[in-house]
Amino acid sequence: MELRHLRYFVAVAEERHFGRAAARLHVTQSTLSTQVQGLEREVGGPLFSRTSRRVDLTEAGELLLAEAQRTLTQADRALSVARQSISGEIGAVRIGFSGVAVLHGVLTADLHRFHQAHPRVELSLAELPPAAQVQGLRDGTIDIGYSPGLGLDCTDDLLVTRRAGTSLSIAMRHDHELAAAASVTTADLANRDLIVFATHEEEGTMLARLGPAPGKHRARVHLVSGTLGVLALAAAGAGVAVVPTATERITLPEITYRPMRDGGGPDVVTLSRPDELSGPVRTFIASQTSTAR
Repeated sequence: MELRHLRYFVAVAEERHFGRAAARLHVTQSTLSTQVQGLEREVGGPLFSRTSRRVDLTEAGELLLAEAQRTLTQADRALSVARQSISGEIGAVRIGFSGVAVLHGVLTADLHRFHQAHPRVELSLAELPPAAQVQGLRDGTIDIGYSPGLGLDCTDDLLVTRRAGTSLSIAMRHDHELAAAASVTTADLANRDLIVFATHEEEGTMLARLGPAPGKHRARVHLVSGTLGVLALAAAGAGVAVVPTATERITLPEITYRPMRDGGGPDVVTLSRPDELSGPVRTFIASQTSTAR
């Protein structure tokens, strides 16, 4: 028995007439009669009592009608759900992100725009360092990443899309000697204790730019994975923290920010799989305003 057999049976049962049912289904009356007879052979008895004037359901036909209608409704719903998933209207999108993407506004703008257009898609977020986002995309635990674009271990298996440029600032305890300056330079940080984000290759690149003066050594470098941890150490006076300028949106009474005059920061990028199959994820990616590279 196939779904079309049930559709033919239901049409006849609802119309109580083979001719009207055939017209409704856009098939010939002989084809419809043949299919109904085949269904009756399969169930082992008559489903209709036929006279020259009308078609009535037998007791077995009445019972089958209720079940067939439920089955067809569920089948139509299953097809609709699959179509909506492919078109990106329902389903889920799992996002990994670094704090800078939130502070810069890139992630929040994307989430708002997508949720307004596709409110039935479930959005789940996890704050992850860049290396964990790359791994998550490869092993399938996340669908999209929002990350600083420096030092990412991405080969051709991932698509990196530039979303925004950033600048750098220094976060320090309010009574630090550099707090009196209007701005700072890389040279001002030479031989000072530093607090930087621990993002694998990025930390080495940053330290190379902010390295000690020739012949001297910095007292200490703190490598911290999260924005709040970086600011907590800076507020404790453990050093000066190199942060994206967007971090200045976080106000703490112990913290003072100063811009770096020569401190261009890493881009904010999104990471995705180029061969993505999920409809909701493809729709989310398509909704972003970005420049791919």
